[in-house]
Amino acid sequence: MKLLHAKIIGEGKPLIILHGFLGMGDNWKTLGSEFSQHGFQVHLIDQRNHGRSFHSDLFSYDDMSGDLLNYLNHHNIEKASILGHSMGGKTAMLFASQHPEKVEKLIVADIAPRYYAPHHQDILEGLNALDFSHIHSRTEADKELAKHIQVKSIRQFLLKNLYWQEKETLGFRFNLKTLTEKVNQVGVALPKEASYSGKTLFLRGGNSDYIQPIDDPVIKDHFPLATTTTITNAGHWLHAENPKMFFKTVLDFLND
Repeated sequence: MKLLHAKIIGEGKPLIILHGFLGMGDNWKTLGSEFSQHGFQVHLIDQRNHGRSFHSDLFSYDDMSGDLLNYLNHHNIEKASILGHSMGGKTAMLFASQHPEKVEKLIVADIAPRYYAPHHQDILEGLNALDFSHIHSRTEADKELAKHIQVKSIRQFLLKNLYWQEKETLGFRFNLKTLTEKVNQVGVALPKEASYSGKTLFLRGGNSDYIQPIDDPVIKDHFPLATTTTITNAGHWLHAENPKMFFKTVLDFLND
């Protein structure tokens, strides 16, 4: 199996951080550095088809859970706390249910174990519309993307994936082809039988609708020891919108 790319910061207890759809480990650099100053060795992972990790036609949570197991074994990590946001939260949930002996504590940021209908079509349409034979700068890419995506912060998040594939030719680090074809995989529910009985924290953004009160019974079915905390003044990107509360809440849980 190919090995996931990761940036490793600090020394101490292993803490794995898994980004969301179309993101990368680098999005978590600031928070990762903060955790590393509190006795954690932080692993900012790029999941398959994202960031600097390998591209593959295969893309499912089973695949991503297998990638994570391979990563932990390669680095001789017997047990780690795992923090996953959105798609990364789904990977973390499945991994914890499949390999509970490898998980110290589980933190899931703004995603529930249920099914989510596809909702990234506009974003993928905009990304696929970019023609890098005519676009030669980040500014030009942003201008083109703005025709499809009005929210500037979302465009900035996506354009962090731009890089020079070769001199004067821009491209995306993520595997846009596979992610477009397999986008339905992102919303799949956790298998009915999947459960993890270790300490688990769900974090929901106060302004986000990804985790609803109606999701509480489903969360408890899969994660009997789970508690859910709201990060106020934050939407789906709760770690970026209220980083201080997010950091303190997660750190308190890890140190409890």
